[in-house]
Amino acid sequence: MAYDYPVINADVVVVGGGSAGVMAGIRAKEVAPDQEVIVLEKGDAKYSGCIARGMDALNIVAVPGVATPELYVESNRMACEGIMDEPVNYRMAERSWPLMKKLIDWGVCFPTDDKDEYEILQVHPKGRFCVTMKEPELKAILHQRLVAGGAKVFNRTMAAEILVEEGRVAGVIAMNVRTGEVMVIRAPSVILSAGGTARFGLPANGNLYGVYDFPGNTGDGYCLAYRAGAELSGLEYTLYYYITKDINAPLLYITLTRGAHLLNAFDQRRDKEHPSIKSMCMEDFFDRSGPLRIRMDHLPEDKIKEIEEILFTTERPACERFHAGRDNDFRTGEIELWPTEVYLCGGHGMTGVRINERGESSLPGLYAAGDTSLCARGHLSGAFVYGEICAESGSEFAREHGLTDYDSAKVDAFLARREKRLAQGTNPIAVEEFEFKVRRIITDYLTPPKNEYKLKRVLWWMDRFRRELDEMVYVKDMHDLFKTYEVANIIQCATLSATASLERTESRWLPWHYRTDFPEKNDEQWLKHIVLSQGEGPGEVKIQHKDIVKMQG
Repeated sequence: MAYDYPVINADVVVVGGGSAGVMAGIRAKEVAPDQEVIVLEKGDAKYSGCIARGMDALNIVAVPGVATPELYVESNRMACEGIMDEPVNYRMAERSWPLMKKLIDWGVCFPTDDKDEYEILQVHPKGRFCVTMKEPELKAILHQRLVAGGAKVFNRTMAAEILVEEGRVAGVIAMNVRTGEVMVIRAPSVILSAGGTARFGLPANGNLYGVYDFPGNTGDGYCLAYRAGAELSGLEYTLYYYITKDINAPLLYITLTRGAHLLNAFDQRRDKEHPSIKSMCMEDFFDRSGPLRIRMDHLPEDKIKEIEEILFTTERPACERFHAGRDNDFRTGEIELWPTEVYLCGGHGMTGVRINERGESSLPGLYAAGDTSLCARGHLSGAFVYGEICAESGSEFAREHGLTDYDSAKVDAFLARREKRLAQGTNPIAVEEFEFKVRRIITDYLTPPKNEYKLKRVLWWMDRFRRELDEMVYVKDMHDLFKTYEVANIIQCATLSATASLERTESRWLPWHYRTDFPEKNDEQWLKHIVLSQGEGPGEVKIQHKDIVKMQG
């Protein structure tokens, strides 16, 4: 059966309108103002992604005279325990200072002291790279430039499939998440910037959307790349953080870098030498000395006000209401910290589509930036810089190769599957209930500590869930349909994560990949990438081991 649907031509399509995606759209119009640039965003690009409003720091900037890209590579290699492609991270650090100056020109506030110097914090193993920012309207500033530059933004639109012909990108199948309307966008270049898999494990409070990062991030970028044939790596890096209990909001670095005390359940101080999230997680994980708590009652009033201003405006305005509701007084009381749900992320972690220093994936015409890409622990700086790099590389590729035809039978097959899913109106289980169980199983078996038995149980459950999504879940409207696509991506990401975790028979990045059956780190055998790609048969995952890419010369 042939279907009718609109077909749109573009030069560059950006999938995801968060920090990396907006920057990619801006840069694509800067380098080639006449090209057609389309940004697809499941929410509203003005306030979407992990940085939905403001930010208190640009995490990685090699400020001249303070730090160098070479020092950053050395420092981050230590943080990544050697599993880091050096040219990718070097290129990010090399462009970080020009990027910061560009943001300043756009009106983003980086406060200076009376000597006109920036506040640069040390949160890395070596060197000072974290520059304080004070910009509650960061995302709105970027969105305004995106629209003013002429990029077209399709809000409430999800990328469902990457079209591939003759070994390169041909376009995207996209769907409006409210109306269900499907469109095909022909384009030679696609930039994946749809975040990580934030909605993965289940938060302790049971709220499906109460996760640390943007809840719309359901691994769409990882799954789009995987189904298109691109390589992914770092899926075994199952991350969780220690942040404010019950609201999953940041607190640690905002307070500790301004003199707050960190105590465990036995009132022992743990804030000396600015402990990392990793060391906090390890202490509670192995010593069971939590919960950890922040105290600020010893701080002068001006420091407490500074913390409150950052937390309640630049970071998340909801924090003020939350702390008031809990009777949390920063001047006399304490703030309890708690582990988040387990999740996958390229920015805070090391999960993503494998890219080189040009932002290119292993599939010609496909690029990745931000939490979707593997710029190890790149944070916001990585999102911004590789958003720009992908735009430059993607625009060049589009200019050199142009549009290619796509196979309409692939679109028809997608629409046939969509119709079949829409016919699931008599099945017994609501998609929200189904998602709850999927994510509870992920929490049970993928949260560290891991072992072979638990990981094989993940794979068994995900195979079952994949079938039950078609056989048991009811779809009453377009909203339910959209949610089934998200849950399918969560299931796929869990399968990939368990596969990579099984393969890496060692413990590394403790506690995030801690295997009780292989408790020691083994550099001799495992100082390399575990690379996953789609296999030949249905559901088959291809596993490869690939060397770390080092700097040349």
